[in-house]
Amino acid sequence: MSASLPGNRELPESQYDLSTYWGRVRQTAAITDPRTLLVGKNGLEEAKKLLVQYKQGEIRDMTPELWKAKKIVDSTLHPDTGEPVFLPFRMSCFALSNLVVTAGMLTPGLKTTGTVLWQVTNQSLNVAINYSNANKSLPLSYSKIAQSYVLAVGASCSVAVGLNSLVPHLKRFSPSTRLILSRLVPFAAVASAGALNVFLMRGEEMRTGIDVFPVLSESDKARLAKEGKAESDVASLGKSKKAATLAVSETAASRVFNSSPIMVVPPLILVRLQRTEWLKKNPRYTLPINLGLILGMSYLALPFALAAFPQRQKISADSLEDEFHGRGGEGGMVAFNRGI
Repeated sequence: MSASLPGNRELPESQYDLSTYWGRVRQTAAITDPRTLLVGKNGLEEAKKLLVQYKQGEIRDMTPELWKAKKIVDSTLHPDTGEPVFLPFRMSCFALSNLVVTAGMLTPGLKTTGTVLWQVTNQSLNVAINYSNANKSLPLSYSKIAQSYVLAVGASCSVAVGLNSLVPHLKRFSPSTRLILSRLVPFAAVASAGALNVFLMRGEEMRTGIDVFPVLSESDKARLAKEGKAESDVASLGKSKKAATLAVSETAASRVFNSSPIMVVPPLILVRLQRTEWLKKNPRYTLPINLGLILGMSYLALPFALAAFPQRQKISADSLEDEFHGRGGEGGMVAFNRGI
């Protein structure tokens, strides 16, 4: 993100009021804009150059061009490392990366082998996205990644296969109800395993804690600027397990919020459409309609899900471990990167 760029003048955090849910939705919609994927290496370097000029005082005020540059940088660089996130695993590519996988999981009439293969593929993608966007103050070992992957795959496959076996035996429900329930099996598997995946992949953060920083007042920022320092130069107050637990829990919840409409709305609409005479006569349109429903719902749901909680979370220092009590910045608050 732009905070990792050199310069002792801080960029405005956003064009929008991030203390409100709608402000975070608009901000998230900007950084998940798939058009940022079309910006190549040269475009990224130009954007970074513009922002550095602002941070070093060469440009006085924010302009539409600077806001566009900030959008490109924020959607491309990891906030902790300052390095570009691998393109398929950026949140701006989330809908596209998940399109084929989601369509595969929602394919009507999947047998056990197909169900297992698509769940394995989905959890593989989840692990990659979670790892690429996690808080990097505590790097994960490959053994932990492998362990988390195996457990998440086992959980998703168990839920999906188990529910697929259970639904046909629910004789007291009508055939149409059983059909709808069978279409919702992938949601149950994805939601449960998706949340578990986040906890497993980032469990080390909860065991050892993540870095927390004092929230700076305007006078603190001015003092740093006079000393030729930036906010990123402020030292961590230490690692907090409570902050890590909150960060991971909120991220897991946002993944469930995101998967819910994507895995529920398209299959229910498709069930309804498949009962129409037009689609019965033109079954070849089932796949493109399914893909369109999934893609549209993905782009619609993602900003609302990710905006449920601030990425840069601020909480009272006194709500953390004893070692942080009384050490907060402005208003006794501390901040940390939640991850995405």
